[in-house]
Amino acid sequence: MIQPVPIGLIAGGGNFPILIAQAAQQEGKRLVAVAHRGETRPELRSWVDRIFWIRLGEFGKLIRILKQEGVKEVLMAGGINKKTMYSKVRPDGNGQLLLAKMEHRKDDFVLRMVAAELEQEGFHVCPSTAFLPSLLPPPGVLTRRQPTAEEERDIDFGWPLAKELGKLDIGQCLVVRNGAVVAVEAIEGTDETIRRGGKLARKQAVVIKVSKPIQDLRFDLPAVGEETIETMHEVKAAVLAIEAGKTILLDREATIRLANKYRMVIVSR
Repeated sequence: MIQPVPIGLIAGGGNFPILIAQAAQQEGKRLVAVAHRGETRPELRSWVDRIFWIRLGEFGKLIRILKQEGVKEVLMAGGINKKTMYSKVRPDGNGQLLLAKMEHRKDDFVLRMVAAELEQEGFHVCPSTAFLPSLLPPPGVLTRRQPTAEEERDIDFGWPLAKELGKLDIGQCLVVRNGAVVAVEAIEGTDETIRRGGKLARKQAVVIKVSKPIQDLRFDLPAVGEETIETMHEVKAAVLAIEAGKTILLDREATIRLANKYRMVIVSR
């Protein structure tokens, strides 16, 4: 019996690669994962046909694995801790060549460079949500509680500023309180931005997470989930505003249930 051509999954951290693998398995797809040591969750191995482990920067090894496994299409899913990019990168020869081509290390630029190199090697880079379109929520308030008039004003105030932040490829998250920006995401990531902003706001902060105007929808879509809600609860934040159709909502039912438990608002707009 002829085996179907496997799809390559270049996996970072978090739950997203596992959700993709589970969905692919349900559709009868064969999946070969290339996982990153210290980033990718080990339980991914239970949901893929084959898994190989590399260190961040071993781009040549990644290419060799995908080719030897007969992969033609690849997905990139899951983040890499940005701090790791400055402390634990061990590039091989191909990785050094790729780094030498990079004018800077902005997220979107780096991912576009990686995707371009993969395509030059003969792979087709697919959208990360190919198996999970339901992860992209439609517009509307997703929780039981509606935003107050004051919270709506903070969302309206912060939304265009978050878009400008994304245009500069600095971050995708902004924390607002009473018409003032109290935190801007940089290299520390969303959760730490929420903690910092929430402590400054003291309570009732509005967290806004949007896609970048330059976003390549094949990868690096903003993602939120139960972990985001728990972090917001730590600092008594009140509202999470995300972009409809361009934000991954992980474990949707569980995340909304948790937000309802804490009387938070999740609004998709």
